Amino acid sequence: MAEKPAVWLRLRINGEPLKCQKLIRCPALDRRVVVLAVASLVLVACNRSGPSKKTGSGASAAFRVALLTPGPVSDAGWNASAFAGLRLIRGKLGAQTALVQTTSPADFEDAFRDFAGRGFNLIFAHGFEYTDTALKVARSFPHTIFVITSGAGSSANVASLTFKIEEAAYVEGVLAAGVSKTGVAGAIGGIELPAIRMTFDGFRRGFLSLRPSGRVLTSYVGSFNDVGAAKEAALAQISRGADVLFHDADEAGLGVFAAAESRHVYAFGANGDQNAVAPTVVLASAVTAIPQAFLRVATEVKDGTFKPGMLEFGMREGMVRVVYNPRLLPKIPPAALAQAKRAEQEIIAGTVKLASR
Repeated sequence: MAEKPAVWLRLRINGEPLKCQKLIRCPALDRRVVVLAVASLVLVACNRSGPSKKTGSGASAAFRVALLTPGPVSDAGWNASAFAGLRLIRGKLGAQTALVQTTSPADFEDAFRDFAGRGFNLIFAHGFEYTDTALKVARSFPHTIFVITSGAGSSANVASLTFKIEEAAYVEGVLAAGVSKTGVAGAIGGIELPAIRMTFDGFRRGFLSLRPSGRVLTSYVGSFNDVGAAKEAALAQISRGADVLFHDADEAGLGVFAAAESRHVYAFGANGDQNAVAPTVVLASAVTAIPQAFLRVATEVKDGTFKPGMLEFGMREGMVRVVYNPRLLPKIPPAALAQAKRAEQEIIAGTVKLASR
């Protein structure tokens, strides 16, 4: 059968090309699907207007906030939490907001310069990988604040916002050790980044604290979006004895849940409450309060009180927590649940200390 001609899309809003978007190639798609895809992108990404109008005093009439994500906001985890933060800022602060998904490092600088050049007050970039580009571009736009989630640097107008999710991962590791029958757990990551290695180290330490002779298998699939690769990696770990699975893989983590469901093993959610995503296998989720932290930062930026730097939030600050799946609580042995709860309190009290960033 001959291949259908590709459809190329350039999105426009109010007759203007949508900035920060590349041409979109949609091979072999039904026209109705293309229209729906365009409509979805417009609804999500295009709460935008032209340059902010100036008042008589020269002050900006609108507070404008942009978000860059490395993957789709439909991942029910990392990127979805950032998008929830953007919506919260729009709802609570009346901000004008915009969203763009970057597909490669080449897009980072274009997106930063586009938003900053159009007068956005605050730009969130949701991932460690944006750090170097943000530090570079920020020098040209001193009146824009850049905030990098899980970032590794700061400057006069760049902040790194870090959530110590490894603390919740440690608790999940303790819980995994309490429910595992084989003494083998698995951890599947997207791209091997320092923050993800640290998260896996937290899970491993928690698991081995109760099962010192146990094993934690680790795999990286090289992508945060390849659901199929993550499923295959999880199935490979299950074949090696893993009966509990942890992930830090964004959208690809959905493949881990699919593998767990197909082989009837337990899994853990990360970066958002994913208990309802796979309710028959996800025992608990390591949840970061990304939306609330984004709102806090945006409020301070709007008020003129924000101070860029290396910002850290963890369980002690109430910004990281473990959310247990109520549907599966009866399946958790009481001793295992008690050990996990005790681990939470030990981290909050500082009795258990994980590697510093």
